[in-house]
Amino acid sequence: MTTTTRRAAAGALAIAMLAAGCGRGTGTAQERARDVTTANATGEVTVWAMGEEGKALGAFVKGFESAHPGVKVNVTAIGWDVAHDKITSAIAGGATPDVSMIGSTWSGELAKTGALEPTPGNLVDKAAFFPGAWQTVDINGTAYGVPWYVETRVLYYRTDQARRAGVQPPRTWEEFTAFVRALKDKGGARRGFNQSYQLGASWQEVLPLIWQAGGEIVKDGKYTFDTPEAVTALKQYASLFQQKLAPTDTPANAFPQTFIKGEVGAFYSGPWMIGVLNDDGGPGFAGKFGVAPYPKGPVSATSFVGGADLAVFKKAKNRDAAWALIKWLSEPKVQAQWYTTVKALPAVQAAWQEPELKADEQLAVFGEQLKDARTPPPFPTWEQVARVLEAELEKLARGRSTPERTAKAIQAQADTIGTGL
Repeated sequence: MTTTTRRAAAGALAIAMLAAGCGRGTGTAQERARDVTTANATGEVTVWAMGEEGKALGAFVKGFESAHPGVKVNVTAIGWDVAHDKITSAIAGGATPDVSMIGSTWSGELAKTGALEPTPGNLVDKAAFFPGAWQTVDINGTAYGVPWYVETRVLYYRTDQARRAGVQPPRTWEEFTAFVRALKDKGGARRGFNQSYQLGASWQEVLPLIWQAGGEIVKDGKYTFDTPEAVTALKQYASLFQQKLAPTDTPANAFPQTFIKGEVGAFYSGPWMIGVLNDDGGPGFAGKFGVAPYPKGPVSATSFVGGADLAVFKKAKNRDAAWALIKWLSEPKVQAQWYTTVKALPAVQAAWQEPELKADEQLAVFGEQLKDARTPPPFPTWEQVARVLEAELEKLARGRSTPERTAKAIQAQADTIGTGL
């Protein structure tokens, strides 16, 4: 799972910040980003990595070891559910690995501790990456780490139901509502659209709507959720629930079987769902669904970009070999090979021209969406604000609040939390 809304532990983070002496800012850290020599790297490199990527990385880096005979990479696979706490505890205890995979919304928080090393200026070219991906490591003009892989959200839909209903994938918000209604009324999708409403993912669906409406969630260094554009986005989010086009009574773990059975006609999700649907749907199901870009709002059709980054800690015992590994994992051909291994989309744009990805029409939709996809701000407090969003959005979805009250409630709590900078 590439979603990066992993939960922060405030106590562990506070200890980590104290241990790292994080009263200092990070604005001038780029001046201290020393160049690195990677060609003759030797010794052992310790790496922490999460989820399926963590399980697969140990075998995958044998290719790196072959290219660097003097280096041995030791990978520890850890679960996403414990990763954040494990990293902050390691920072507090001064026992970090050389390299760690980190969620794409964690960079600001971890950089604030002073434990991450700025990315060497001679390591990679930031222009090689999708702009939204690079934003996940850029803190006030200083890069901490390198984007490893990305994900973004697009529209999944049942092509057979759309054909039956006589509709094409929607290009605008207005067409989107009509599209979902047609899938339900004419296509046979009795539960319409699967829109997140329970705690866990709603904010990743709503942020794109705010951006599509022309809004920003940050201005002049402060969170800005109580704006006309945000209210417009919240109205769009709530509209499917209000019109009974998206249910709020879906049993736990019923999705994606509801989509495979045809009960749900469409949903937003990331690239990992292609494999899930192909596997769970069985033979022939691949021909029953398609993907399309986000419909355009009043201003744009941008989406959310997530994924994971790779960072080196200042206490790394083998700095040169650590950065050599990251540089190797950033090579276009290696990124394409990594996609074939775990289906993680390349953060490096040139990798999309490799044969493993170029010929796949469904992947091309994700590639186009990534060109202007955006990420939440790399603020140390983002995880706390994300929890606020999720709680307030659930109230909105269940009809216990209005878009206007929801925007004010989110803003009030975000103001109390602050940015942490």
